[in-house]
Amino acid sequence: MKIAIVGTGFVADYYMTTLANHPELVLAGVFDRDSARLKQFADYYKVSTYQAFEAILADPSVGIVVNLSTPESHYSLSKQALEAGKHVYCEKPLAMRYGEAAELVALAERLNLVLGSAPANALSDAYGLAADSLGGIGRPRLVYAQMEDGPVFRANWQGWRSVSGARWPGLHEFEIGCTLEHAGYALSWLVSLFGPVDSLTAFSALTFPDKGPGTEQIEMASDFSVGCLHFNSGVVARVTCGLAAPRDRSLTILGDSGTLTVVDLWDHRSLIYRETTGEGRTMRTKLADLAEVRLARFLRSKPLPGRKMRYASRAKRIKLPAYPSQIDFAGGIAAQAIAIERGTPMFNSGRVALHITELVLALNRGGSLPQPYRMRSTF
Repeated sequence: MKIAIVGTGFVADYYMTTLANHPELVLAGVFDRDSARLKQFADYYKVSTYQAFEAILADPSVGIVVNLSTPESHYSLSKQALEAGKHVYCEKPLAMRYGEAAELVALAERLNLVLGSAPANALSDAYGLAADSLGGIGRPRLVYAQMEDGPVFRANWQGWRSVSGARWPGLHEFEIGCTLEHAGYALSWLVSLFGPVDSLTAFSALTFPDKGPGTEQIEMASDFSVGCLHFNSGVVARVTCGLAAPRDRSLTILGDSGTLTVVDLWDHRSLIYRETTGEGRTMRTKLADLAEVRLARFLRSKPLPGRKMRYASRAKRIKLPAYPSQIDFAGGIAAQAIAIERGTPMFNSGRVALHITELVLALNRGGSLPQPYRMRSTF
């Protein structure tokens, strides 16, 4: 299936890096309103360009428009693409307002089009292994999800560049906020594993208003948020997002008979540990556990949270972006293309994408909404 990319900023390099994993996708061309950046990107990757967004919409060969524009433009560009009869894969969030996101989903349903949404990390090998391992801890009861990205504002973020030369949009990230940017990585896993949320209680705040030279004149969004989610299934989860605490992108699921720990939700093949209670263990297992614990102590690291879960030995090798995220970004587009070709549902599209968007927006606004906040969307 042919795709076209709108927006060649920092995140576009993550998609280009992982596009090679999916030969079923063919890039027809790219567009950016910044002509200099468009040329830089196209020269680096040796790809065709469109001179206007409307040219993409008029190209009958393009099946999916990949919307990698700034969050404020997601709604308008996705709407135009849908109205032109194109399927859309949009970076998070779908829109900056719930009503706009709901309008896009309704429009896609009416036109029989697929509106997919990032992130794609719930399509990872790690997610598959975690889902397969979940039965070993009994009924899930409580979940802790962390999206702490570390104190990036204290780093040399002004000098960060993508592989093709795009600047990391630090000022814009601080204006949009870490919750809108990052909460979806945790929420995509949570709703995939436990279903829809019926209510949440949230708090958010701007805790570090001074983020260094060059940030004095911008209006910053919250750089910390915490929310407690209640799922229809009965599971309760706490989700935190921040830009100050040490980096922690882990997920911990506590069940009736054990605990499952995913070390990094941004890692396609993250370390995953399972610790069970009352389970019979062989002498070989006990010795292996003891060896790992002793090694962890020798290295002065944290105690290991259980037995390491093993991936299939013949897993498909894929190319992933370099630090900081090991996510198959283009995997989401590939999953959408397969769903379109087969006429089957795509999980992170439509009403699921709307549900995740509503959760992110509610977490971002924190205490400014009635608490507990009752979800309007479901799936």
